[in-house]
Amino acid sequence: MPRKEILDQIQKYTHPFRIASGKGFQLRDFDPGDTCGLNMEKGEAAELLQRGTRWLAEEQDMLYAQDRWSLLLVFQAMDAAGKDSTIKHVMSGVNPQGCQVSSFKQPSQEELAHDFMWRYVTRLPVRGQIGIFNRSYYEEVLVVRVHEEILKRQRLPPAFMGARIWDERLADIAHFEEYLTRQGVVILKFFLNLSRGEQKKRFMKRLDNPEKNWKFSVSDVQERRYWDDYMGSYAAAIAATASEHAPWYVVPADNKWFTRLVVAAAIVEAVEKLNLAYPKVSPEQKKELAAARAELAREA
Repeated sequence: MPRKEILDQIQKYTHPFRIASGKGFQLRDFDPGDTCGLNMEKGEAAELLQRGTRWLAEEQDMLYAQDRWSLLLVFQAMDAAGKDSTIKHVMSGVNPQGCQVSSFKQPSQEELAHDFMWRYVTRLPVRGQIGIFNRSYYEEVLVVRVHEEILKRQRLPPAFMGARIWDERLADIAHFEEYLTRQGVVILKFFLNLSRGEQKKRFMKRLDNPEKNWKFSVSDVQERRYWDDYMGSYAAAIAATASEHAPWYVVPADNKWFTRLVVAAAIVEAVEKLNLAYPKVSPEQKKELAAARAELAREA
C-alpha cells in the first residue's frame, strides 16, 4: 500500500482526537469507548498498527542518522488506562539505542529542592532520539492540584502559593513547550481517556488474578474518590496547553487495541511531516570510502 494511502487512513484515527487549540475544549465531548466504527474482527486495525510500527522503525533510523530533530512523547492517564502496554506495543520495533523511557514517581528530596520542572528537563531526549515520558511535568498540575498537601512539600515562598498558581504553572508549561519546539523537539501528548467503569473492571481483574495482584495498590481505589477532581484538572491542563506545535491527543482507552492504533498513527503522522532522510555523502567522503574499500580489498 502506498504511503500516501496509509497516511490518508491514519488521519481517520488521529484527527478526531487531536487537540491543537484549547478554545472550546470539553473533555466530556470525548467518548472513552470510541473506536471510529472499527472492531478487531475486521483485522484492519491490527494490520494498520503493524504497518505503523514498521514505518516508525524506519523513520527512527533516519531520525538517529540525521541527528537534527528529537521526539518527546508524553503519556498521561488515570491508573489502569494502559500506558505501559501502549508504549510496549507501539514502540515494539524501535531500536532501544535510540529511545529512552522515563517514568516519574514521587519526587526525591533533591528534586523537591529544585523548581518543579527540573527533574523533567534532565530527562529530555537528545537530538536524534525518542524520549518517552510515562507521566510527566503535567503531574505538577494534576496530582499536585488534586492533593494540595503535595504542593506544601515543595517549599515555595508563600507569595507564590496563591490562587493563580495553577494558571501560572500551565502558562509556564505552555511556554516551555514552545521553547522546546524551537530547539527541534517534536512534542506529542497523549491523554489515555479511560472511563470510570472500565477502570473498575480492570482493577477487579487485577484483584481476581493472583499473577496480577502485584499491579494493584490500595491507593488506586483511594484515588478513584477524586475522579471528578482529576477530570477537571485534565480538562484544564489540555485546554491551557494544546497547540499546533504541541498537540494533545485525547485517546479513547476503553479498548486497548484502539488506543495503540491511535497512538501509533499519531506518531507516524507527525514524524512523516519532518521529511527525514539519511545524510548525503559529500564527494570528499565518497573518495575516503573508495580508498577504504580499496585498502580492504587488498588485504590477503
